[in-house]
Amino acid sequence: MHQSVIDLPARLLLNLEPWREAAHWHIAFSGGLDSTVLLHLLAHLAKSESLPTLRAIHIHHGLQTAADAWPQHCQSVCDALGVPLRIERVAVKPGASQERAARDARYAVFSSLTQADDVLLTGQHRDDQAETLLFRLLRGAGVRGLAGMPAQRTLGQGALVRPLLDVSRTELEAYAQAYGLSWIEDPSNQDPHFSRNFLRHQVMPTLTGRWPQAAASMARSAAHLREAQGLLDELAQMDLAQAKTPNTLEWLRLPSLEWAPLAALSAARQRNALSHWLQPLTRLPDSDHWSGWADLCEAAHDATPIWRLAEGELHRSGGRVWWLSDDWLRKPVIGGEWQTLSAPLRLADNGRVMFSGQPPHGPLRIAYRQGGEVMHLAERGHRDLKRLLNERAVPGFVRGRLPLLFRGEELLAVANLPGLDGNALDGWKLHWQPRDEDQGLR
Repeated sequence: MHQSVIDLPARLLLNLEPWREAAHWHIAFSGGLDSTVLLHLLAHLAKSESLPTLRAIHIHHGLQTAADAWPQHCQSVCDALGVPLRIERVAVKPGASQERAARDARYAVFSSLTQADDVLLTGQHRDDQAETLLFRLLRGAGVRGLAGMPAQRTLGQGALVRPLLDVSRTELEAYAQAYGLSWIEDPSNQDPHFSRNFLRHQVMPTLTGRWPQAAASMARSAAHLREAQGLLDELAQMDLAQAKTPNTLEWLRLPSLEWAPLAALSAARQRNALSHWLQPLTRLPDSDHWSGWADLCEAAHDATPIWRLAEGELHRSGGRVWWLSDDWLRKPVIGGEWQTLSAPLRLADNGRVMFSGQPPHGPLRIAYRQGGEVMHLAERGHRDLKRLLNERAVPGFVRGRLPLLFRGEELLAVANLPGLDGNALDGWKLHWQPRDEDQGLR
């Protein structure tokens, strides 16, 4: 038996050392070579080592007739190894990239099944990492993309771990042959129309024929780029720390950054900081679409520019940049009078309003700003609402959503704005909660 086969269990155990105290180890088990070797290794290690409970998960995508037999194969393998198997069937959304759609469907299931203190283990290896680097390089990826697949990341409430990234496919094949393992050969893996298959069967053999260590060298480059991305992330955190000041409107709990510290950065550092900040909020744009950020930066001081992204919009207003998504992108609609003043009034796509203190006498209604509104202030007389909003530096995107309380045609209050939100003598105020508490933020 080759030495690499003998050493493989110890290498795997070393890579998994940080997760030995996890509640469960779930193995993503496709039935292919990689996951078959991983499952076999773990099942045999569990006989001599104290490991978390092992469970296997097989995802049936239903994309080809041959796949209908795979769940039974996987069940047989798991039964022989004494590992429980869960089979999940998913519907893959049609689209331009079937590979991407299948992956999204698969990982949606993995995420839902990975609970707190759980780890999902997948079988990607060093050759997969090299293909990922080459694939992303050809798509013009930046440092983050060229860093390849991380050895670990958050998934669901637990973690995703790839413990075989330092193992070659050749080593996995040698292990499988040494132990007489059988595995599924997916016919689609031979289809050169899929980009990864073309790289695997046409490009990588040519490269390794000229440079035998090509896959190892490329995986090493990915590791260098992961380290570089880590430094860029640290720089982003330093730059964002200067911009993450609290906004003056405490009730406006939207993700936002102070504009001045961002504007003082170089263009490259701005993009780095924004990429880090936006990553959990939206899919990041490619290089060509960062022109929207440049337009936002270059807009006049009194302008309110907008950068539209996949899952929302970035607005610059009131000396800050704000992230808007979901309800904030829909125009609110009001209808009818406020009938039960003692209860909160739910507003379509705009949270809810409520009174503190004894509400004023009705009939009352909520409306939104149309322009030309005038409000009477005891100490100042009649004042134009636009000027009052300017004085309080209310961002432009909020002004059309601020609930206004009317009695007939008289504007009684503007929700949440001190001095405009009620009647101090009568002891009532109008409060607006822009989003229901159970909605949270993206």
